[in-house]
Amino acid sequence: MSFALNIPVTESLKELRTRLKASSPMMAPRIKMLIEMKKAGDQGISKRELMSCVGASSQSIHNWRTAYKNGGMEALLHNGRKGKVGKPSIFTLEEHKKIEQKLNDPKNGLAGYVELQQWIEQEFKKEVRYNTILKYAMRHFGSRVKVARKSHVKKDSEAVITFKKTSRKQ
Repeated sequence: MSFALNIPVTESLKELRTRLKASSPMMAPRIKMLIEMKKAGDQGISKRELMSCVGASSQSIHNWRTAYKNGGMEALLHNGRKGKVGKPSIFTLEEHKKIEQKLNDPKNGLAGYVELQQWIEQEFKKEVRYNTILKYAMRHFGSRVKVARKSHVKKDSEAVITFKKTSRKQ
């Protein structure tokens, strides 16, 4: 059986607990590990004990302890995921505005996202996947796949008004 690894934790328990309250669910086990290491003091705490206290795998505990030992709190709390930072949008601001106008125009005649995809290919000379257009429109414009049945684009609004007047019995 190996000895418990003793890594000195420089932060105080109070500071660690306040960070734990403000942390995301992904970072909470890492801070809990530091709290347990701080409580153990100079004798150290084994990886198995940390696994049971924190509820993480041995490889995670190993990686987190190594990150803290090499880079401190910042290295421990750095997750290395890029996310949306640095990923440019498919459409420029001008294209975004044109798509918004096309979707918000009540007489546009678009029956679905396939027609929107074809319109984008004609208008911007870009080939964009259907799923990309679907998610982009849903995220930015709040559009949905299921919509109410549209009336005809060339329908005469005055004829509708006169029909409604004559259809009711008085």
